[in-house]
Amino acid sequence: MTKDIKELASEWLELDEDKTTTDEIYKLLVNGDHDELERRLRHRIAFGTAGLRGPMQGGFACMNSLTVIQASQGLAAYLLKTEENVKKRGVVIGRDARHNSEKFAKLTAAAFVAKGIKVWWYEEPSHTPMVPFGVRELEAAAGIMITASHNPAKDNGYKVYWSNGCQIIPPHDSGIAQAILENLKPVTWDTSVVESSLLVEGSLGLVQDTYHKAILYAAQPEHAQVKMDPDLKFVYTPMHGVGLPAMQRCAQTLGVTSQMSIVEAQAQPDPDFPTVKFPNPEEKGALDLAIETAEKSSTRLILASDPDADRLAAAEKVGDKWHIFTGNQLGVLLGSYLFERYPTSKPREKLAMLASTVSSRMLAALAKKEGFHFTETL
Repeated sequence: MTKDIKELASEWLELDEDKTTTDEIYKLLVNGDHDELERRLRHRIAFGTAGLRGPMQGGFACMNSLTVIQASQGLAAYLLKTEENVKKRGVVIGRDARHNSEKFAKLTAAAFVAKGIKVWWYEEPSHTPMVPFGVRELEAAAGIMITASHNPAKDNGYKVYWSNGCQIIPPHDSGIAQAILENLKPVTWDTSVVESSLLVEGSLGLVQDTYHKAILYAAQPEHAQVKMDPDLKFVYTPMHGVGLPAMQRCAQTLGVTSQMSIVEAQAQPDPDFPTVKFPNPEEKGALDLAIETAEKSSTRLILASDPDADRLAAAEKVGDKWHIFTGNQLGVLLGSYLFERYPTSKPREKLAMLASTVSSRMLAALAKKEGFHFTETL
């Protein structure tokens, strides 16, 4: 039997303890805005292989404190049911610098602590790749990253990584979705446990050094050192996101700090992304400020990351025009670079590269010709 919209609103108001979103739903109810209530309450925000993502508003269909708690409780229950030694292995929790990301991350941590599960807590906003790397490095059961990546400022999301450091795949997505439905009543709203619980361990420092050593090894393997061009200058923009600290450390490690210029107007995290319509470095117009910065310093190379720094864009000035590389082109360049530096003393069958099914076939062709392993992934 279909529930009346007033009944759904009543359910929401009974469960939600976040004043901002309870006020939103209550106001819609008082004003009789049933169409908006239907949009927000009739259907739940869908949990899939990419986790959750949607506008930050009150309602079961949106990203908010209640749906984050419910997702966390469901994920915790599913992990305890399907994985071994979850309480001790724990989960890694990180977040970007979007509106509400810190609050959502703390509510997530509180839900896991309530289940007796250890939390590897990233104390500061960090870039998304740090979470799956941390899952592998800390041998955690899973990882959660609060981010909406390159979505508009009004959105946020909840991305889940499994113990192998990869995004979840079927049947885990449907299993977690079902577990969420079985754990809708919040157990706790107390986020003070992030500072007080012995189950929560600040772990960003435990992971960062190893992460940057891995980057250095990939870029400059000991057996195949690359001489850096001291005259090569480049401009970098983090697109109002969290990428700058990691990029600065990488530049320092590789000895190219003096060759890097920053787009100052986009250097610091700003959840409103004021200088871009859409904070995706691959979108038309997103690199306008970076190009302007590069032109002023006669720089011919631009690197850009999206707000959670899991997407890279690059542009090169060829003649008097800027060529913006596609994701496929960058993937082939990086894959080729790594292949060229693979030790000749090791069998090529031990080298593996992966690409999604919607990506270029160039790496597959390279693997076939050169004799290393290639697999398509989702």
